[in-house]
Amino acid sequence: MRDNIDEIPSGGIGIKIIGKIADELSYTRTSDGRNCLFIVKSYQQPGLVPSQQSIQDGFFKRAIDVLTSFDFGLPKQRVPQPDPISNQLVQKICLQINTDIKAVARVLSWAEQLDPLPIPLVVVHQCKLAVIEGFTNAVRHAHKNLPLETPIELEIMVFKEHLEVKIWDWGEPFDIQAKLKEEFSQKSLY
Repeated sequence: MRDNIDEIPSGGIGIKIIGKIADELSYTRTSDGRNCLFIVKSYQQPGLVPSQQSIQDGFFKRAIDVLTSFDFGLPKQRVPQPDPISNQLVQKICLQINTDIKAVARVLSWAEQLDPLPIPLVVVHQCKLAVIEGFTNAVRHAHKNLPLETPIELEIMVFKEHLEVKIWDWGEPFDIQAKLKEEFSQKSLY
């Protein structure tokens, strides 16, 4: 029975929370007919303060990059190189769960796998909140008229300096950027 879904407060608060947490945010249709909510949150490793030498090395590297990007005064196209350290995967966790609002406790328990990882505590809490909000939005909105057996898939990939959350649903797609713009243009509840 899905009647208890209507007891959850709505009004765009969940999408506002996710929008404030995320450094990057998208909601796109996948080739298999699902939608993927994609959230990126960046952070710096706890206790990791760049040394004076690494700051100087970074400055000189940027200066050399700028100087070598010119060829006889004409700018060249420079392809940004990914940072191999920040893109190093630390852990990946996945969960597939039915469209049941009562499964929120199970989703939160699953997300607690982040607790022992070297992620700032505030980022861990923000990630858990974003996952819970994304899951409840999928149940409440995307899967509103779908059977309880319809799966919602969750994935968290933890990298050295950021994490990525993906939540897949089977609902109708919507324009998340337009929704965020609408929600943030209204008077904030906070």
